[in-house]
Amino acid sequence: MIEIVLRRILISALVLVAVTVFCFLLLQLVPGDPAQVIAGPIAPPDVVASVRESLGLDRPLPYQFWAYASRLAAGDLGQSLISNRPVSTELAEAIGPTAELMFACLVWSIPAGTALGTLAAARQGSVIDRTIMALSVAGLSLPVFFICLLLTQLIGVTWQLLPFVGREGPLWTVEGLRHIALPALSLGLIFIGPVARISRSSVLEVMRLDHVRTARAKGLSQRRVLIKHVLRNALIPIVTLVGLQAGYLMGGAVVTESIFSWPGIGRLAVGSIVSSDFALAQGAIMVMAVSFMVINLLVDVLYALLDPRIQK
Repeated sequence: MIEIVLRRILISALVLVAVTVFCFLLLQLVPGDPAQVIAGPIAPPDVVASVRESLGLDRPLPYQFWAYASRLAAGDLGQSLISNRPVSTELAEAIGPTAELMFACLVWSIPAGTALGTLAAARQGSVIDRTIMALSVAGLSLPVFFICLLLTQLIGVTWQLLPFVGREGPLWTVEGLRHIALPALSLGLIFIGPVARISRSSVLEVMRLDHVRTARAKGLSQRRVLIKHVLRNALIPIVTLVGLQAGYLMGGAVVTESIFSWPGIGRLAVGSIVSSDFALAQGAIMVMAVSFMVINLLVDVLYALLDPRIQK
């Protein structure tokens, strides 16, 4: 187990270096001049040139990257060009709401998708099976922004059941739960489909194994066979799917946070890119990349716990 974790950490470190290079080069191609943003839109050229020189933006790209990587290694993410606050402070305030949204999304969508997939497998070929699979395909086909806007119109505007703007407190408060319900429902609906489909396929595959046939031959009920003998082995592909879909969920969270004005990392990244706040945009992208790698590391560890053969 320790060897697996160390190997994954080494791979993650190499990926982080690649992400750092990619993030730096990508933002060099984005239209806009940080010196012009700091100096102001009506600043004369000599003032803009002076600001550019003080920031080191007149130096060659390798020098700029080395300075950026050195600051990053020291834990200095720079200062926001708009708010003039440390980027680490801005990100620290936004990472909590994003973590709440991801947790609120996964805590109901994974059990719901697994239950639907297991039910479809247990009723293979029936109307229930076909209905669940049809809904799963529909969930996969609909873009997240359409789901967000549809639920906002129905639940937030027409029926006025839940608020759909902003965040009014942490997750464990009543107002916090009411404000996070609609974003978490919208984001979770795009995740149920893949979980239900992989759950159905995995359960059907496990149900054909010899030990499941033996359990049925002993006279165990269908429910007991599914819970005790099928679901444990069927969970392995589901756990893998959660890791693979983490990046997709992060992308969905960017859209969801923007639509619902949720003060998370995704909304912060979009706002920083639109306003040409390069330091904040780099920090936000870096945090999302690190979060994705941490999720995949945890998935690999959980995968090894569920399947001891991987530890050999």
